[in-house]
Amino acid sequence: MSPARNATQRPTASISRRQFLQAGGVGALAMSIPGTVAASVDANRGLRGVAAEKSCIFVLLCGGPSHLDTWDLKPAAPAEIRGPYRPVATRVPGMRISELHTRLASLTDHICLIRSMNHVGNISNHFDAMHHLLSGQAGAPADSPYLGSIVSRLRPTERNIANYVWLIRCVGDPVFCAPNIGSGGHLGARFTPLFVGSANNHAAMPSFQPPEELKPAAEPERLLGLRRLINVVDGQTATRVSPAFKDWDDLQRRAFELASGQGSREVFDLSREPAAVRHRYGMHPLGQNLLLARRLVEVGVSFVTVNGWTGSAPGQTAVGPPASSWDMHGSEMGMGNAFGNGSYGMGWCLPCLDEGLSALLVDLRDRGLLERTLVVVMGEFGRTPRINQPNLQPGRQHWPSCWSAMLAGAGVRGGAVYGESDRIGAYVKDRPVGVQDLGATIYHALGLPLDARLGKDGFTRPVSSGQPILELFG
Repeated sequence: MSPARNATQRPTASISRRQFLQAGGVGALAMSIPGTVAASVDANRGLRGVAAEKSCIFVLLCGGPSHLDTWDLKPAAPAEIRGPYRPVATRVPGMRISELHTRLASLTDHICLIRSMNHVGNISNHFDAMHHLLSGQAGAPADSPYLGSIVSRLRPTERNIANYVWLIRCVGDPVFCAPNIGSGGHLGARFTPLFVGSANNHAAMPSFQPPEELKPAAEPERLLGLRRLINVVDGQTATRVSPAFKDWDDLQRRAFELASGQGSREVFDLSREPAAVRHRYGMHPLGQNLLLARRLVEVGVSFVTVNGWTGSAPGQTAVGPPASSWDMHGSEMGMGNAFGNGSYGMGWCLPCLDEGLSALLVDLRDRGLLERTLVVVMGEFGRTPRINQPNLQPGRQHWPSCWSAMLAGAGVRGGAVYGESDRIGAYVKDRPVGVQDLGATIYHALGLPLDARLGKDGFTRPVSSGQPILELFG
């Protein structure tokens, strides 16, 4: 059996490779994991798709942290506004942050603070605020895809692991969850993220397990037998003369690796990290997920969203789902003192963020990854200047008119502050930044074309309606 072929023909046989792959349940594996963009084979050009050159770690502090108690303190304001924390000097003269950021204070030369974030309109509920933020659009249509889905669409990958990963999906009461987190919006399910972890299976647990999607698709013996059969078919064909054949073999090999769970599962095995490194990040969900995010971008994942959930404070049980650590209303919502050490208190959450985020920045820097990894840290809005119920269990309410974000890496100029709020942190005083501008800035940092358009039902939509903040770079 020696079917004719030439340099531009795909290999043929009485039983094709595709038939073998489909018979063994391997044929569509490159599309089996949400967020994975399948490479394809073209007889003339071979394997298509390019691994990510730059990546983004988006740390979403679900619930909305108080800008007045983190990165935009107002020490001259009245006590009912300024709160109990004081700003401390940092490595950058004049750049002050909360006294609870003891580690980040020494790393501000890598950090840019935006103190003039704002939502168009009075978007004061989690659901809509997250939808607009994660879409990177003001007035985002209901079917808008989110930043990670768009990055996956514009920058496909050849890797066997998902290109867009979400570490601990916000669950429970849907008030905390943006609507298209698990849908890909109008881009479709192909561009949804791979969700990793939950309240009962997160990276800080000794029993943490990778996602079910990454478990072997078949028994190793069965896959080995299938591989041997394909090799037999290979041996029945003539000598290969086209580069497309090598690309076909590469695609076939990756499908088997994905099916057998090799490689893709290893990145989730935190036991491979030295104990000292794990403890430097903090043995809580946020710290270990930030470590996991570093491992993911290290192998080329383009976009990782990290849920800012810090878990339960020592000796306490969190009241809500793993999405709302930063929704610090105080006694009004039964969450305890927002300035205390409980699960919904800055005395617990801010040190966790300080520990994990500082370790991440140092790790990325020391591994040569910071210049190609954009780190974004923020919530969906800020908090009211005036403290609620100060004589009971104090807290702050939702505030969309002004809040802060932190950026680092991927060419972002460290040691800088962009924008300014008024004297009590209520409204933007100078250089407002909308979520559409933040989205455009993220795309710019990742080297993605802002003039690209995404199709839907015969129509196209611009990737971004915002303007990148070019002052942040250089």
